[in-house]
Amino acid sequence: MAPPINDAATRQQTLTEMEVLRKEIYGIKIKNYSIIGLSVLILILSMVLGGLIPVIILGIAGIIYGIVMISKAGAKEAQYRYSYKHSLLAYALKNIDESLRIDDVQALSEEEFTSSQLFAKEPDRYHSEDQVSGFSGKTKFSFSEVHAEYKTVTQTKNGRREDWYDILKGVVFFADFNKNFNGTTIVRPKDFGTAFGAWIATALPIFGSGEVVKLENPNFDQNFVTYSNDQVEARYILTPAMMERICELNERSSETISLSFTGSLVYIAFPLSGNYFEPPFSRTLLNDTLLQKDIELVQFMYDIIKELDLNTRIWGKN
Repeated sequence: MAPPINDAATRQQTLTEMEVLRKEIYGIKIKNYSIIGLSVLILILSMVLGGLIPVIILGIAGIIYGIVMISKAGAKEAQYRYSYKHSLLAYALKNIDESLRIDDVQALSEEEFTSSQLFAKEPDRYHSEDQVSGFSGKTKFSFSEVHAEYKTVTQTKNGRREDWYDILKGVVFFADFNKNFNGTTIVRPKDFGTAFGAWIATALPIFGSGEVVKLENPNFDQNFVTYSNDQVEARYILTPAMMERICELNERSSETISLSFTGSLVYIAFPLSGNYFEPPFSRTLLNDTLLQKDIELVQFMYDIIKELDLNTRIWGKN
């Protein structure tokens, strides 16, 4: 495993060593995927020509060989990924803030995701990875890549069919709000579904996440619907200044965000299509934009503390 990087010279040396490893892994993959592809073609041709046994054996042997050789490269690939995240990326994170760390083993758990109450649906399939955590000023924060899905089951004339839909594919951020909340306040995107839910919640106060909170901010109301089981606390949290900051944060995001205030934390879900913190295999490491996408995401998350003014301690924890 590559050692931690402490200076620019060590970074360049690590980059050079990793580039050699990247080329080796990429070469192995290209060679053996080509062998597998050719072997599959041989099998297809043998079937068309009447199923010649020696040709079929040759095709199957080629496929097995290719798969075995790719799997043998797994240790090198694991080393490459580890070095990318714990050497190159870790070094870049410290240039933003010395406290920042990346953990590619543990991330936001399914239990934490569900307890955040960011979404009405609980996931039937859940995956999280690459947790970045640290401090921005006095405030501790963390974020992880998350893919949460739910399934529907339909009985058709051909049998049982399962369909999978995204609850969230993106990033979940959370930070200490420096207040132990008495209730839970949830801010969700305002679309037809949430607008209809809001109407039900107003007519029938006992609904999912609590009653709708009516807030006097046209811009905020245009994008979000807010639920809470503590109306007074919700208004203390969602001050005019906080609503403006949330709107500004939302404008910087590609899709409408969701927020929840529960326990003593604020959670924010960002729908994102990209996959972050993964090393390239087909592109060189030796370019100036190597970590640009990853660092831009980290800087964006780091700046949320300032944007929401979370370092200003309005309340003390009980």
